[in-house]
Amino acid sequence: MNQSNNSITTALQTTHLINPSHLDAAPILALDRSESPSLFDRSLPHCYQDLIKIAEDSGMAIGVTDHQGTLLWTWSSQPMRSSAEQVHFVEGGHWSTQAVGTNAIGLALNQHVASCVFSHENHMNSVRDWVCYAAPILDPQSGQCHGILNLSTKYQKHNTLGLLAVERCAALVQRAIQFEQQHVLYLNVFGTPRVQFNHQRLNLSHRQVEILCILALCPDGIHLNELHYALYGDRQVSVNTLKAELSQLRSLMPDCIQSRPYQLRCELQCDFLNAERALDAGMLASTFALYKGSFLAKSESPFLSAWRDCFDARLSHMIYQMQEVDLLFKLISRIPDRIDAAQRLLELLPGDSPHREKLLKLLN
Repeated sequence: MNQSNNSITTALQTTHLINPSHLDAAPILALDRSESPSLFDRSLPHCYQDLIKIAEDSGMAIGVTDHQGTLLWTWSSQPMRSSAEQVHFVEGGHWSTQAVGTNAIGLALNQHVASCVFSHENHMNSVRDWVCYAAPILDPQSGQCHGILNLSTKYQKHNTLGLLAVERCAALVQRAIQFEQQHVLYLNVFGTPRVQFNHQRLNLSHRQVEILCILALCPDGIHLNELHYALYGDRQVSVNTLKAELSQLRSLMPDCIQSRPYQLRCELQCDFLNAERALDAGMLASTFALYKGSFLAKSESPFLSAWRDCFDARLSHMIYQMQEVDLLFKLISRIPDRIDAAQRLLELLPGDSPHREKLLKLLN
């Protein structure tokens, strides 16, 4: 878990003990800027000026979060500047629903649709004179949520066109992302695997998908003999077979797989890594939005099987701690074989609930 995720986890553990309505400001997290700029970070400068103009013309505060609800960039018009600073609508402010209760950023993050939260609907007292509009910034290729675009103003200036404005702002960022996309590998392997490089879908063998997943989980690189064991374990498979698979992958993704050690040298958008980060941070809705089914269910790789077992165990632990009935129903509607979710729902539902019979059938 990196420093940012540790900060989020600490913030959430703290705010679970506090009624968000008693908070004066969102928690501030340290942003980790040590790594090379991500695709998202590189894209934002292309649309800063357009975003600022929209906020300035409407007298609003504007902000862009990461996929966990932490503000990466903000700008406030003069009427909103002081209030924004006081409630920590600034870089590093963490606005998930777990941290500050009901708010537009948190709802858009949980539901992946545009949302408006009007004054008294905000859980935190200090922003109950605000009206906030938020829209998800979805990756044009993978559909994954990079973060949230938020516009905020005081309730006296509420405008019915606010949702259209925030959706337009989110679209500006999405176009900027598309402009910056070069050498981007998309690995979506929950449920039915789908691999895409730039704008092209790759028709890969099961073994090649496994290799890419191992490389994604080993960002510092892995040597050939280690990769062979991670993939095949004690099975008697020639190293030359692995070399042939790697050679084909390198021809499909030029200049993207470095050797000695083997390492991905391209932008990576990965559903299982994003889900792991969301799980680390206790972001239930974000984890479930990414989770479309088991991680490489057919894989016999000892390395990937261990990761799958660990993730599933952590996910089950989280499910058995949940109180959110709606989230559990959504999970079961998409993935009926999550027995742990059905069992947890039976624990939460009243004895006369009409849903109990269907849940019992799932378990039998």
